[in-house]
Amino acid sequence: MYGGQVFLPLVVRAIIGKSWGQGPQHSQALHSFFMHVPGFRVAAPSTPYDAKGCMLQAVHDDNPVIYVEHRLLHFQRGEVPDEPSRVSPGKSRIAVPGHDVTIVGISYMQVECLRAQRYLEEIGIQAEVIDPIWLAPLDVHTIAESARRTGRLLVVDNAWLTCGASAEIVAQVMEQLPTDATVRVRRMGFAPVTCPTTPSLEDHFYPDARAIAAAANDLVQGGPQGWLPDQREDLQAIEFKGPF
Repeated sequence: MYGGQVFLPLVVRAIIGKSWGQGPQHSQALHSFFMHVPGFRVAAPSTPYDAKGCMLQAVHDDNPVIYVEHRLLHFQRGEVPDEPSRVSPGKSRIAVPGHDVTIVGISYMQVECLRAQRYLEEIGIQAEVIDPIWLAPLDVHTIAESARRTGRLLVVDNAWLTCGASAEIVAQVMEQLPTDATVRVRRMGFAPVTCPTTPSLEDHFYPDARAIAAAANDLVQGGPQGWLPDQREDLQAIEFKGPF
């Protein structure tokens, strides 16, 4: 309304995601609400390095910033620089390079996608895992270029699919690709129901590494394969090693 003459340097920290039966009151993730508003910035870091860098960037930003933290990410370990380095908006990170399928993980789903990448390696599939870090502004170019190379795109969100971040990413990617490009796409996230409280239902409601790996394999093979990897306990600790 003010043509850039008025600033609102406000940072709102918002905890999202499941945790030990939190149910519909505390497990919701509404980041797509704020992605919809022009002028808002939305950060969804998944590593200690990005958590510090995005926060420093947010407090120095003249725009309102919604800083989204998944509660399970509070247990993440990783290197954090002593100096006040910032992670600027508008640049996704290729966490793991690959050539068979592109997997985008939002917030905590990045951790599950990194685990899924390890499961896929066991069957000879090289997945490229991308962390968008900032959802608004969104770096679609990096994701679109990866999807163009792999021909397959799987976006995994911590929220409902309808009108969500995954829908926006897929739509923008397809708009950026050449008209003759052939890319198979799939999204994973919440079913259109309230978040359950019972742990047994939570296991079905929230995507995990094994389900993500199975979906990616289906994309690569061109249809349902009925494959589900055996649980690997050694993949429970995924630690960020530093910026790439």
